[in-house]
Amino acid sequence: MTTNPSDLARKNLRTVRKLALVGVAMFGFGFLLVPLYDVFCDITGLNGKTGRLEAAEASGVGIDKERTVTVEFIANVRDEMGWDFRPQVASMEVHPGALMTTSFVAMNNQPHGVTGHAVPSVAPGRASRYFNKTECFCFSEQHLAAGESKDMPVKFIVDRDLPRDVKRLTLSYTFFSSGDEPG
Repeated sequence: MTTNPSDLARKNLRTVRKLALVGVAMFGFGFLLVPLYDVFCDITGLNGKTGRLEAAEASGVGIDKERTVTVEFIANVRDEMGWDFRPQVASMEVHPGALMTTSFVAMNNQPHGVTGHAVPSVAPGRASRYFNKTECFCFSEQHLAAGESKDMPVKFIVDRDLPRDVKRLTLSYTFFSSGDEPG
């Protein structure tokens, strides 16, 4: 069976158009990944996308004295940092709407200074939008000199609008090195 050269040219042109459309779609999807990732993190609480309040806003929130929520604290650190990192308390009972303070402690066991950045996460993800930090060491990089230990406070409010079926929240931090070299 032979094909007409004009039919072959039409088929080739159709294939080129389809491939060009796929290329444009892939390029567009690449640009959409960053905003899509931000929306995903806002919804799930990953990568530190919890609520953030200023201290003045926090003072105007009423406290729900009729219920408590358990907030657990978890601390992780990447092995290459050479830090010890832990929460001062493993958990606390909080009334939604109350401004609470807890603290984490980090110690640099390296013979040189190390700068790190903490990435927070809240679980369950659907509750992350109800966990608001007013002060957190995760808002900026932290530098510890060789052998230095640092107390790092976190001030937070669990929003009164937290769904009633959520009885436990977990606030987890993972410290990553910011790339300092020994020196």
